[in-house]
Amino acid sequence: MKPRIVVFTGAGVSADSGIATFRDANGLWANYRVEDVCTPEALQRNRAQVIEFYNMRRREALTKEPNAGHLAIASMEEWADVCVITQNVDNLHERAGSTRVLHLHGELMKLCSEKNHDLVYDINEGWEQDLDARGEDGALLRPYIVFFGESVPMFDPASRIVEHADILIVVGTSLAVYPAASLVYFVRDRKVPIYLVDPGTPDTNMIRNPLTHIQERGSVGLPQLVEQLKNEFAK
Repeated sequence: MKPRIVVFTGAGVSADSGIATFRDANGLWANYRVEDVCTPEALQRNRAQVIEFYNMRRREALTKEPNAGHLAIASMEEWADVCVITQNVDNLHERAGSTRVLHLHGELMKLCSEKNHDLVYDINEGWEQDLDARGEDGALLRPYIVFFGESVPMFDPASRIVEHADILIVVGTSLAVYPAASLVYFVRDRKVPIYLVDPGTPDTNMIRNPLTHIQERGSVGLPQLVEQLKNEFAK
């Protein structure tokens, strides 16, 4: 039986492809306050600025390519049952070949109705959302992104996936953004190993499962870890 591997990824994985992170002082967010571009209130107050901000993010994302970390994760599907749970809104996991990806905080290349977030539309060409685009319900469309202050509707499905993991890999996340960070506590069995791939020192004090910290960036540490697991399970 194939091992069930859940990979929980954060901004560090995309950063290795050159995508600016929220905490990057020189990144795309540097000239904006969160309150001005990533809250429901900002959308109501200055719709044009919010739409333009996410147009810029799409334009940037389309110039980037999956890195060795994304590719290593996708390669595990050859010998394992793999599900990726990501805090990232880009589609680099999918472009790398991962077939089961759950986005906790939305998807950059999609729009949704302002009135009904379950009405979701792909941006099939280019990167630009028209300011006056509307959904089939007549409401204006907005980025399909979980703004600050909004609930995370995919958290419950994600927690159920983590519950059934045989191995949990956590990579590129500070474990400081909640509720997402609490997913590490949903592993059903205290014997299930958790592998943390991060060059920093995220707070792991509450993790009681066997923990291995690979202190490398995802693009370096993930290929190493995947090769190790492949030798152990792909027999």
